[in-house]
Amino acid sequence: MPHGAPLLINITMALLAAFGGGFVARRLGLPALVGYLGGGFAIGPFSPGFVGDSETIGQLAEMGVIFLMFGVGLHFSLRDLWAVRRIAVPGALLQMLIATVLGVGLSRLWGWSWSASLVLGLATSIASTVVLLRGLVDNGLLNTPHGRVAVGWLVLEDLATIAFLVLLPVLLGSGGTPLRSVGLALLQTALFVALMLFVGARVLPWLLTLIAHTRSRELFILAVVVVALGTALGAAELFGVSLALGAFLAGVVIGETDVSHQVGAEVLPLREIFAVLFFVSVGMLVNPATLIANAGQVLALTALIVVGKSLITVLMGVVLPGSARTMLVVAAGRSQIGEFSFIVGQAGLTLGVMTRDQYGLILAAALLTILLNPLLFRALPAVERALRRRPTFWRLLDRGGPTPALIDHQLRDHVVIVGYGRVGAHVVALLQRLGVAHLVVEQDAARALEFRRQGTPTLFGDAANSEVLAHSGLEQARALVVTIPDETAAELIVASARDQAPALPIVVRAATSTGLRRLRALGTWDVIQPELEGGLEIVRHTLLALDYPPLQVQQYVDAVRRDAYDAALDRPPEQAALSQLLSAMRGMTLAWQTVSPTSTLVGQTLASANLRARSGASVIAIVREHQMFANPKSSFAFAPGDLVGLIGDARQVHDAATLIDPAANAAYDPPTPEPDLSDAPTVRAMITERGES
Repeated sequence: MPHGAPLLINITMALLAAFGGGFVARRLGLPALVGYLGGGFAIGPFSPGFVGDSETIGQLAEMGVIFLMFGVGLHFSLRDLWAVRRIAVPGALLQMLIATVLGVGLSRLWGWSWSASLVLGLATSIASTVVLLRGLVDNGLLNTPHGRVAVGWLVLEDLATIAFLVLLPVLLGSGGTPLRSVGLALLQTALFVALMLFVGARVLPWLLTLIAHTRSRELFILAVVVVALGTALGAAELFGVSLALGAFLAGVVIGETDVSHQVGAEVLPLREIFAVLFFVSVGMLVNPATLIANAGQVLALTALIVVGKSLITVLMGVVLPGSARTMLVVAAGRSQIGEFSFIVGQAGLTLGVMTRDQYGLILAAALLTILLNPLLFRALPAVERALRRRPTFWRLLDRGGPTPALIDHQLRDHVVIVGYGRVGAHVVALLQRLGVAHLVVEQDAARALEFRRQGTPTLFGDAANSEVLAHSGLEQARALVVTIPDETAAELIVASARDQAPALPIVVRAATSTGLRRLRALGTWDVIQPELEGGLEIVRHTLLALDYPPLQVQQYVDAVRRDAYDAALDRPPEQAALSQLLSAMRGMTLAWQTVSPTSTLVGQTLASANLRARSGASVIAIVREHQMFANPKSSFAFAPGDLVGLIGDARQVHDAATLIDPAANAAYDPPTPEPDLSDAPTVRAMITERGES
């Protein structure tokens, strides 16, 4: 390996390999994590070419576990866990017990020692948090009843695993009486938990709030990293508990503060980057020779994890109060092993009860189960259909009662809104008032869950880097609205949406002129830049205050919008609109006049009133009870309350308005502004069409 900067070289090559593998995997329609594993194998010691330092990358991967558990702690909620306690608590503990017993039995058949068998059994009973969450998010399941049960199951399993990691050195290590060692380990753990919950709960939130008030984002991010890594390292060095437990409790403490959402947003990129390095480190450890030499054991262990754990979970639906669909989702998510299994296996290596070849078997099984896991999620609909063909068995599994189907299977002709900030909230509120079906895609888990509770259809996930858009029903949608301020993420979303639904109308928010042009090039229908939009509104109101006709003012503003906010007046659309604006100001104007109950025109038709001959102005539209009548026929009769649209020069419009209501038009004033016709959405389009003709 080149000298000079080994850490930088390893990080660069690992990320480069992950990028190349992930890109190829996505082009082949596979999950990106499959490519990350392949990239790790490409720079591992068992493949030709560059060989990375597995120990260095493995330490970086440990940081991924720390940030991952910190993120889990941020979103850990006793209330949510309590809501699914009847399924998650007994389900997680029972499944771990059965899977551990099966793992011990299988390894004993291979002639392993009891200690090594116990380590293998524990390693096969626990699933990867990274893989489970990614699978739920990519399939639009995280923010559903099924996903909440799976996450509650995950939390219980992780907590049980952390307890096992505390006790494992005591149970398998040498020296000291087991009872005394167990008591000491539990005492150290209890002391650390108490310290975090009573002291850390006051110090850490105070520290982050103090840093937030400095208004330095860099300092805030640095503080978050220090809290996550420092707490995890302190837990391991001072109290002898795992890094994972320290990071988890730090996240739990911070999750109860007002800055928890900001902390989660800042730690997300770090978590994603180091999680990628975690998968790379797994791929580096895979030895093809070991796989081939122990192919039978690898396949048997993989079958136990994928098939055995799935059957255990599904069959527990007979005794647990969950629906069959929920148990199927949990079974698909838990049928793999990952980072906690490696931690348990490494503990076995450190204690000397497991050989490196035996640990390699865990790695090989993890690789295969992670590769197979996305296929299990894709197979869920087919498996459910097959089980439903056996009504008796299905009713037995579905004893907890049916749960709602997924959102994307129900919505048609809806609008998808990515991001539910201030801008997205306005869009959602309007669609609700209009009765238009809609679906929100939100990447903040807590906010997404709250929106669902409020009755807003919501999918949790980052639409820019996951497959969540594939579950939003874009092919059946009427429009996609992207309101997030991050232009890079918006470009990724638009590109993905355009691939899925080429003809879909897309409206996107842009932050810069450069981003606006790039989004236009990707095929969006409309790109809105809030700052320039505010400038256009100022221009529009200024022109209206100067008595320019509303119709021509609107045409000019629309022309500037169509040319991507180019107001330089050097392009044909702006020149034409400006010419119309000047011409209209010199002569033509548009005004509205209400027919009062005392008007002499009440009951008369357009023909008998003969407004054009008497004033020179033309009637171009009449609005009656929020209904628009464009170019009304000569037989149309005036009624009290009618809103009459008049066009002509200033004197002609004044004379016609006086004929309609003499008392209101004794002297000519500037034309009445266009009425609020929000309940008649076709009015403006019809008037514009009339003006252009």
